[in-house]
Amino acid sequence: MLIAIIGENCVGKSTLANKINEKLNAIIYCGNDYLRLEKDPSSALEKFKTILNESVNGKNIIYIITEKEHLSLLPKGTFTIVLTAELEVIKQRFKERMKGNLPLLVERMLEAKHGMYDDLECDLKLDSNYDVNQVVDKIFSKTI
Repeated sequence: MLIAIIGENCVGKSTLANKINEKLNAIIYCGNDYLRLEKDPSSALEKFKTILNESVNGKNIIYIITEKEHLSLLPKGTFTIVLTAELEVIKQRFKERMKGNLPLLVERMLEAKHGMYDDLECDLKLDSNYDVNQVVDKIFSKTI
C-alpha cells in the first residue's frame, strides 16, 4: 500500500505518518529522501519511482510531500491525504519549531505557499483539527 501525505510545512504530516505507521509498519520517505537510494540523482529517482509503483499493491510505504513537484512521482492507486491548516496555525507551529523565532523571510515563504494544496483532488482532506486516531481508523476502513 502506498499512502501519500501532502501538505504545507507544519500541518501535521509527520505526526499523522507516524501514527499510521503504528498500524502499517511501512517505510516512510519524506521529500527528497529517495536521493539516498543511489549515488546518481537520476538513478535514485528512477529507483524510487519503481519502488512507489510496486508499493501500490505490495510493500507498505508512506510518502510525505511538501513540494508540488513530488506529486508527479505518485502512481495511480496511491491513497492520497491532504492536510491543511490556517496560516496563523502554521506560523505558530513553525515559530515553535524554530525555538520561538520566525524570521521575516520564512514568514513570507509560508504566506506565499499557503493554500497551495487547497484544490488538490485527494482521497481524504483534513484540517488541523482532525483526531489522529479517527483518521487512522478511517484510512484503514477505506484501504483495507
